[in-house]
Amino acid sequence: MPDIGLRSTIMAAAAVAGLAGAFVLFLLDFGSASRLALAASTCVALAFLLIDIGAKLRNGDFGLDLIAALAMGSTLWFGEYLAGAIVALMYAGGQFLEAFAHRRADEGMSALLAQVPRTALRLMEDGLEEVPIPDIAVGDVLMIRRGDVIPADGTLMSESASIDQSVLTGEAFPVTVSSGERISSGATNAGDAVEIRVESRAEDSTYSGIVKLVEASRRSKARIARLADRYAIAFLLLTLAIAAGAAILSGDMARIVAVLVVATPCPLILAVPVALAAGTSKAAKAGVLVKGAGPLEILADASVAVFDKTGTLTAGDPEVVSIDGPEGPDRILRLAASLDQASSHVVGRAIVREARRRQLALSRPADVSELAGAGISGLVDGIRVSVGGDNYFTADGRPSRPPEKKGRMQAKVFFDGQLAGEIVFEDRLRGDAVELVGKLRKLGVRRIVLASGDERSVAAAIAGSLSLDAVEARLTPAQKVEVVARERTAGRVMMVGDGVNDAPALAAADVGIAVGATNLAAAAEAADIVLIRNDLNRIATAIEIARRSRAIAVQSIFAGIGLSLVAMLFAGAGFLPPVTGAMLQEVIDVAVILNALRALR
Repeated sequence: MPDIGLRSTIMAAAAVAGLAGAFVLFLLDFGSASRLALAASTCVALAFLLIDIGAKLRNGDFGLDLIAALAMGSTLWFGEYLAGAIVALMYAGGQFLEAFAHRRADEGMSALLAQVPRTALRLMEDGLEEVPIPDIAVGDVLMIRRGDVIPADGTLMSESASIDQSVLTGEAFPVTVSSGERISSGATNAGDAVEIRVESRAEDSTYSGIVKLVEASRRSKARIARLADRYAIAFLLLTLAIAAGAAILSGDMARIVAVLVVATPCPLILAVPVALAAGTSKAAKAGVLVKGAGPLEILADASVAVFDKTGTLTAGDPEVVSIDGPEGPDRILRLAASLDQASSHVVGRAIVREARRRQLALSRPADVSELAGAGISGLVDGIRVSVGGDNYFTADGRPSRPPEKKGRMQAKVFFDGQLAGEIVFEDRLRGDAVELVGKLRKLGVRRIVLASGDERSVAAAIAGSLSLDAVEARLTPAQKVEVVARERTAGRVMMVGDGVNDAPALAAADVGIAVGATNLAAAAEAADIVLIRNDLNRIATAIEIARRSRAIAVQSIFAGIGLSLVAMLFAGAGFLPPVTGAMLQEVIDVAVILNALRALR
């Protein structure tokens, strides 16, 4: 079946040709031929409309298109051919307006989809090879030419690069990236050709996650739109009742036509999805990708916020604040950092970063073994070095647990089985976290809870600095889900996390929001909303956009229905003839849809 653009073009062309031809024939005093031209144009539009209605009914979608079909059919039955042609023209115009509105609403996302690359240049021993994006593997070295879109997350191997991240972050100017730094897929090389080493497959990369969200957004349907469908049935029954009552009470069956033509229901058919699609587009332009209108509407109702700590309210990048122990601080740090070069753990990276900041010479580790998330051990300069948390080291089979330092993390360092010292870290609060909490309070979010996997002292220090309502600590991913379930008794829950360890809780919440530029691919499956600009204040912006879009959608429903009902009553009483009524109704429809488009501003 033709798409909405082609279908509305054919209907509009038939209606315009019918009206123009009828006018010419009328001037030439060919009255019968003039009416035939009007009827023919109405029949063309009605045929397309009936095909569309049939397809919707097969999918169980019972909507208000039926009123438009009844209006056109009744004009043909009662010989109101001019009114029928006007209804056909205006209905086609409404379809045009819908297509235009959705194109406008998609503008904030279309740039993302347009950026998706199809091939990449891979460096081989004998030169360059152009390969399809799905064939790129982790470890491949790619050449990115000026203007090329980076197809997969990677690490820059060239000395420096000028990278345009505007599509991802909204930054107006290119940023300079140095050798060894990470570059996200979807960004564009704004400078000379550079080389990157692929760190994740294209399908698992940042940009792929964004594209998945965009596509999901375009497929979704909001609960408020389904609510409009329920209004549609009631509105249809009320329309038929008014039309039948007017005909019976007046004895004039033509009143049915007058009522039906002013009931053509664009406010319900178009205004709600237009307003909500406009809201998702507005959010995308603000750096917030929403998986469609449904999550946007739920976000507008959220009254409880549950936050992860690390990488969400804090930078997720701990810093060394002190080194204590019988060995010298620099020796402890140098040997620990030498070992942690083999670890990808965030604490290990912090130790290496601090050692390099102090310009300590690092050695190459050997015989390395690591227990994920607990600790690491290996040989450095002939010394058996071990670095880890309390549960990594045991004495007589029991965990060693010295007194905690409030609000901070510690890692023990052992040399040849003897305690050499302790390195203390601090994961600093994000600068925008305090501001976000204040904005959420002003927006009426009644309860804000911290749900963290860290020790209670660490989590409590962060919660206290933000004046949160409650803190839950040492949580597993499953326990975070339980926290979300408990908090739901206080209202609709918005879960904010980094999209990896928090994935179960993000999925369990009424609306999940993922933050952090490095975790969008994982968040694409678990979260409903993703911040593609690393700014927590965008959460408050998204709530404001959601509430305004929903308010405009509801306003469009009731304003459109209210005006249509008034027009139907006047038509039923005989004050609005079919032609005048049809023109008045389309004025109402256009006004309501233009009102819905206000959500874009």
